[in-house]
Amino acid sequence: MTLTAAKPLIRRHAEIGIFLIGAVLIVLFATTSDGRWANLYNIGTILQVTATLGLMSLGVALVIGTGEIDISVGSTFGMGALVYLWIAPVVDPALAAFAAIAVGAAIGLVNGLLVTRTGTPSLIITLGTLMIFRGIAIALTEGFSFSVPYAARKGWSYHLLGGGELLGFNTALYWLVLGLVILTVMLKAMPFGNRLLAVGGSAESAHSRGVRVDRVKLSAFILCGVLAAFAGTLEAGKLGFADGSMGRLMELQAIASCVLGGCLLAGGRVSLIGALMGAFVLSSIQSYLVVTGVRPQWFILILGLIVVIAAYGDRSLRQWALRK
Repeated sequence: MTLTAAKPLIRRHAEIGIFLIGAVLIVLFATTSDGRWANLYNIGTILQVTATLGLMSLGVALVIGTGEIDISVGSTFGMGALVYLWIAPVVDPALAAFAAIAVGAAIGLVNGLLVTRTGTPSLIITLGTLMIFRGIAIALTEGFSFSVPYAARKGWSYHLLGGGELLGFNTALYWLVLGLVILTVMLKAMPFGNRLLAVGGSAESAHSRGVRVDRVKLSAFILCGVLAAFAGTLEAGKLGFADGSMGRLMELQAIASCVLGGCLLAGGRVSLIGALMGAFVLSSIQSYLVVTGVRPQWFILILGLIVVIAAYGDRSLRQWALRK
């Protein structure tokens, strides 16, 4: 296929750019790390990180699709983890996970109601709730961490919720696949998908066609909160502990994953598979910096630079594809 012939494909699929960028980075990382990055153990670790970040990114992609944004997902992630570990020693981990998901749904409901009822930009609302729920998490833990007793780690439900492996992969990865399938069906085969994209494209036009704009946005925020809290639950199950700072800066990584994956911040375009690929690229960058011995003090700086370069490259590719 010639470059000119590839233009229509790139125009139709916004995630093509991040796939190409990911392929280039994989080759680069594999050839410059002396085998420390490109091995089965490290790839498995990258997929574990991608699983939880990917679940968050799927929820953020839905909110971005409506033309809004949710930067409180990092604190929702942390609250889900803390609620799960707080309740898991007392009841079955499955019930604890339901409680954590309910908390995530409640946070999403609060965000959605504040945005739709007050008309305040979602960036401001969710910035406030990010700090509120992060403060609650820190106050609850008082600088300490919650952990799951060893006896509670033996049940099947704990292993299913991120605490075990299946066929060599952490169970969180299978939850990510299930989440992707369910949301893809919702977007492609149900009215919710058309309504969400219509609201993101033009809320006034969607309203004039009978779409209940506030209800669609509220649903997106609730789903985002559910996915973030569940991702925190899976991360807590994998680690066996959590503290008040859990999920810090993950909101920025989730948003970056969506933008790199082709989601339009102005709304109206969602690429779930692109968001997951963005999460994989960010997890791969993080892993590469670790295995090559980059000092932790430089991690955020280098990660940010790579994200900016990758975003610029993706934008340039799409602009090229739009030229006649």
